[in-house]
Amino acid sequence: MNEKLYKPISGWIVLIFSLVVLVLALILSEPIIWIFAGFLIFLCFSGFIIVNPNGSKVMTLFGKYVGSVKTDGFFWANPFFYKRNVSLRARNFESDRLKVNDKRGNPIQIGVILVWKVKDTFKAQFEVEDYMHFVKVQTDAAVRKLAGSFSYDHVDDHTEITLRSGEEEVSHVLEKELRERLIMAGIEVLEARIGYLAYAPEIASAMLRRQQAEAIVSARYKIVEGAIGMVDGALKQLDEKNIVAMDAHEKARLASNLMVVLCSDKETVPVVEASA
Repeated sequence: MNEKLYKPISGWIVLIFSLVVLVLALILSEPIIWIFAGFLIFLCFSGFIIVNPNGSKVMTLFGKYVGSVKTDGFFWANPFFYKRNVSLRARNFESDRLKVNDKRGNPIQIGVILVWKVKDTFKAQFEVEDYMHFVKVQTDAAVRKLAGSFSYDHVDDHTEITLRSGEEEVSHVLEKELRERLIMAGIEVLEARIGYLAYAPEIASAMLRRQQAEAIVSARYKIVEGAIGMVDGALKQLDEKNIVAMDAHEKARLASNLMVVLCSDKETVPVVEASA
């Protein structure tokens, strides 16, 4: 069964009717009329409902679902209806920081931020016991599955989508997973993304050293690559401009010295050879 909309009577019409009954009872001043008018006014006032913007009323009659009112305003409905308030506003949910294993088995800590709202009031009220608790539990389950599907960071394959680098792709997968899990509770997922991501404390220092080593290696590679280009350019210009004539041994020595100067992480001190 799905949600169905219920159109109640305007509350202002019933309110005016109640006031007319009250005035007539005062004019006639008969005991039986007072009793009847009082009972009628009580029923009228018991059926008044106020629906705020982005709010709704889910109504049942003796256990049977009647419908949901999603239009904001002042209305009147059967006073025997049992009315439940269900907010349709967007809500933020920040999950706990869960300790899980990523695709490579590394322990990590991860937490997500979920933006959601109730779309189907019938499912939210009657398909699950507590839809807010349902959102929390299913979000934790989706986060655990997500963490096991991706690596925390690149190791060898730098084209691989990881939790740390593939933010858009990972968020898309997370949203899809949550929509499939929460649709049975009438929940619409507006946005889902990783809010916290880190290695677990027991391996954080080791992973930090690995990241530093990778950064150093990458930087050195760039330095060597640039130095080779500069040495090659220097040798070509010396040959083209005939600045100095050098044999292969002298070129190799010059190239070696230039590589030392360009790749050294300390300031180099030139040595000038002078004949006695």
